[in-house]
Amino acid sequence: MKLCIFSGTFNPIHKAHIKMAEYVLENFGFDKIIFIPAYKPPHKNYAPEMCQHRYNMVKLAIQYNPHFEISDIEYKNEGKSYSFLTAQELNKKYKIDGKINFIIGTDAFEKIESWYETDKFKKLVDFIVFVRENEEVNLTHLKEKGYNYRIAKMPFIDISSTELRNKISKGLSIKNLVSKEVEDYINKNGLYRNT
Repeated sequence: MKLCIFSGTFNPIHKAHIKMAEYVLENFGFDKIIFIPAYKPPHKNYAPEMCQHRYNMVKLAIQYNPHFEISDIEYKNEGKSYSFLTAQELNKKYKIDGKINFIIGTDAFEKIESWYETDKFKKLVDFIVFVRENEEVNLTHLKEKGYNYRIAKMPFIDISSTELRNKISKGLSIKNLVSKEVEDYINKNGLYRNT
């Protein structure tokens, strides 16, 4: 099986996340994309009460695509969510053709050398790097250090989870930025009202 993982805080998951996963599925020929919400993101502020909500929203957002799956692998561990440990676990769980692929944005990829067990991690995965339109990036130094990657050139969709949280806290509409199911879930649970 050709497997790709999409790891993130997904706080909340939005339509750009889904479009990225669909683009990867269509252009790189994977059998499955596994969304992995981070339990305790090592590089971000951690709100324990949001863990289950973030997981539930991802589950709602991806439910209609049979090639998308959600994993609670980082929730079961309950420690900090390190991608290296997750990739190790998935290698044991699935019969994978070649290496696992890992979706990542340029901003995160440029800091990849600071990640936990980065030298071991780069041997386990190949990266699919999303570059924003008109963004000038030079990643050749990472290629030279053994980080194998391909560039995804999807037209940029300007949605960010930070922007969504700000809109919600101000009582503004997020219609068409998240799926109807995610929007309903946010409203029903009163999420992001005090951010």
